[in-house]
Amino acid sequence: MKTSNGFSLSRWWSMVLKEFLQLRRDRLTFGMIIGIPIAQLVLFDFAINNDPRHLATAVISADHSEFTRSFVAAMESSEYFDIVGTLPDEEAGRSALASGNVQFVVNIPAGFTGRLLRGERPALLIEADATDPAATGMALAAAGQLARTVAAKDMTGTLSFLAGGQDPFEVRVHRLYNPEGITRYNIIPGLIGVILCMTMVLMTGLAITRERERGTMENILAMPVSPFEVMTGKLIPYIDIGLIQITIILVAARFMFRVPCAGSIGMVYGAALLFVLANLTVGIAMSSLARNQLQAMQMTLFYFLPNIILSGFMFPFQGMPKWAQAVGNVLPLTYFNRLIRGIFLKDNLFQDLWPNIWPLMVFTLIVMVIALTFYRRTLD
Repeated sequence: MKTSNGFSLSRWWSMVLKEFLQLRRDRLTFGMIIGIPIAQLVLFDFAINNDPRHLATAVISADHSEFTRSFVAAMESSEYFDIVGTLPDEEAGRSALASGNVQFVVNIPAGFTGRLLRGERPALLIEADATDPAATGMALAAAGQLARTVAAKDMTGTLSFLAGGQDPFEVRVHRLYNPEGITRYNIIPGLIGVILCMTMVLMTGLAITRERERGTMENILAMPVSPFEVMTGKLIPYIDIGLIQITIILVAARFMFRVPCAGSIGMVYGAALLFVLANLTVGIAMSSLARNQLQAMQMTLFYFLPNIILSGFMFPFQGMPKWAQAVGNVLPLTYFNRLIRGIFLKDNLFQDLWPNIWPLMVFTLIVMVIALTFYRRTLD
């Protein structure tokens, strides 16, 4: 059947059928067509929560009374705070905040109850890890209302005069590491990881599949080199590219966005180098599985999507459900975000960073073994 302009409906339908057949044969592409929308729906609907609750909180209490216990119980009842333990002093509290073990430290001073009963409006202190303002804002707002909750519950009868008028005691808040709550101080360091994650995996995957498509892989096979030498030799240029990207971002962060770096630039490069290696090994593994460059790009997208959503870069990690946190704890970007923000905002030392360094090292080694295994099969 032809129209006046020479269009053939049968030929057109043949091309449509041919394209559907190619899609059906390409199982990875077909899987991406179905998998990516489902993954996006699940991640954005179930895993994202901008009002995080049950945040880890430690207590330093030099005064033990019915009122202090009532305040701590009110914090837990608010659902914003989970009391995970007590600490001996302020130094231990700062250490717990610096390492990221807790989000808040409540400090109840000695003589608090005596001053409260005398009507002197004593103050207790809540120190918060404010590196991510979105993770602490709602919780701190709720903490400011807890004094009234304690007054209504415990200050009755002869103590009712304390509950009238002003709050019977003051809840002071110290936002540490980012006291002004400037969002870019949190976002710009995280962008280093996002950019490296996307570019390193994509470039490595495309580079090796490109060799296969162009037929130059046969030339490599003819060379007297081992699979390990081939793999590591192809990685070195991309390590250099990653370091160049880091330098560009650091210069832009300092002079364009005015983001200060409280820690050592050398530690920034060290953490970034480990993260680059982790992502390059992922790229090698994907390139060994992908048949062509299109599949390599699809696999990169499928890897990048959960990294950016479940790592704590876009949304507070503490606000995600437990299953999403479990997935996020497998992803290298999660640990790099904690490392880079700890260096930029907290001036973390090596002992503070180590809990996030060793998972990256283990991830890199495991994926490198997997990548080398798949790459050997490719060469064979």
